[in-house]
Amino acid sequence: MIVKEILCKSVLSKSGISSVDYAVNPYVGCQHGCVYCYARFMKRFTGHGEEWGEFVDVRVNAPQVLTRELSRTAKGVVLLSSVTDPYQPLEKKYELTRKCLQKLLMYQFPITILTKSTLVLRDLDLLTRFSDCEVGFTITTIVDDDRRKAEPYSSPVEERLSALEELSEKGVLTYVFLGPILPCVTDRGENLQNMIMNFVKAKVKYVLVDRLNMRWGVWQSVVKFLKHYYPDLASEYKRIFWSENDYFEQAKVKIFKLCNEYGMKCEFCY
Repeated sequence: MIVKEILCKSVLSKSGISSVDYAVNPYVGCQHGCVYCYARFMKRFTGHGEEWGEFVDVRVNAPQVLTRELSRTAKGVVLLSSVTDPYQPLEKKYELTRKCLQKLLMYQFPITILTKSTLVLRDLDLLTRFSDCEVGFTITTIVDDDRRKAEPYSSPVEERLSALEELSEKGVLTYVFLGPILPCVTDRGENLQNMIMNFVKAKVKYVLVDRLNMRWGVWQSVVKFLKHYYPDLASEYKRIFWSENDYFEQAKVKIFKLCNEYGMKCEFCY
């Protein structure tokens, strides 16, 4: 992993995501190494020759820059983060996300966090002081062996579920980003039902669902992943993604039915 400290001119950016106004990304790149990462398109703007997932640029002055930007910006919902995980392992050392949260708290900007790391619990002392705050965990599969293959350096599934429950007990609104749906992995057997049951147990307020999208560079990464771990699924993925079919529509119907059955609010991104 190549780690480089850099300076940024701006850290608070307008968001194209409908439910949020701004995004804060304290890091460029991510250590979690998720096979389906859609943010790999960012590599073209970095000057790095390494593969996506092999480098992280640390925006060491992000908190200072954010303070300046917040003082002259209209209040709106801020997402941490849109193209990196704000609680990837380097955050334990640099504490940039924590420092950015301190700045956002000063101005009481509404925040929403999305992560795969239980390191977020470190900042409970800050999160509980926001008047408008929610924390979400991405959960792609309920089977931790599958998680290790698809998201090798992220927190185990059980730890994420436990963290969601702890956050809820402390009064923080929680949600799960169930996505992307990895065909024949996320929805294998009773996995979806077990996921929803565990989300209810963890007191999650709602579930946001998305399908796997073959954005820039993702297909090549997924092919390598399948060849190594699930060679029998390679032909099925080609069928799902390169021919007309209703695979993800069927998945939507199944998830919607399960959420209704267990009283879980759900929204779909596709």
